[in-house]
Amino acid sequence: MSQSIEIETEYITLGQFLKEAGVIDTGGMAKWFLSEHEVLVNQEVEQRRGKKLYSGDEIKVEGAGTFVVSSTQK
Repeated sequence: MSQSIEIETEYITLGQFLKEAGVIDTGGMAKWFLSEHEVLVNQEVEQRRGKKLYSGDEIKVEGAGTFVVSSTQK
C-alpha cells in the first residue's frame, strides 16, 4: 500500500519530496541519500535530487516504502 503525499504546487523536486515524506531530515541530505539508497520514480532508478515530480508519480524508496504524489491544485 502506498502513502499519498499532497503538494499545493504544480510539482515538487525529489529532494523536497524526500524531506516532505519524512525519509530524510533536511534537504541537504538528499544528494547523499540518493547516492546510497535506491529510489525508483515510476519504476526507473532516479538519482537527481532536482527531478520534478508531478501529481500521479509513484516513488519507491528502499527501506521506506511506496509513495504517490497528489496535488490539491485544480
